Amino acid sequence: MSGPSRSRDEQLELYDQGFTQAVPHNRALGLRFVDFADGEATIVLPFADHLVGNPERGVLHGGAVTSLLDATCGAAVFMKLQSPEPIATLDLRIDYLKRGEPRRDLRCKAHCYKVTRHVAFVRGVAYHDDESDPIAAASGSFIIQGRGRPIVGKAGP
Repeated sequence: MSGPSRSRDEQLELYDQGFTQAVPHNRALGLRFVDFADGEATIVLPFADHLVGNPERGVLHGGAVTSLLDATCGAAVFMKLQSPEPIATLDLRIDYLKRGEPRRDLRCKAHCYKVTRHVAFVRGVAYHDDESDPIAAASGSFIIQGRGRPIVGKAGP
């Protein structure tokens, strides 16, 4: 996805711009791409009052958590592909394991563990401090839209 002459910091900045800044929904949530490896991505959802589900509890809304997991799982697929290709979420299952802590950022790490000709498979966890103590876990699949065939049609009316 990037040339060998780029430093890790330069690559991270490019990924942050591409995954979190260039996608309007991700940008509106304030997502930040903070780490990567082969088939892995880590993204942070910063706490913001407008993303709280229940003002009495002060924890991030489940929809924001779902968006974080979806974006991070998709980013992990990109980290696994040899070249950038259009992808879309095919299936995403999320298990909410415990309540998040009030007024805390949420971190998500995802791993793309299998890529076939047309589908990539991913697992991810959302957590505060320790990925072994997740708030939510996701398992998903993403369609690789352009692999081996032309992309037909266009989005929108």
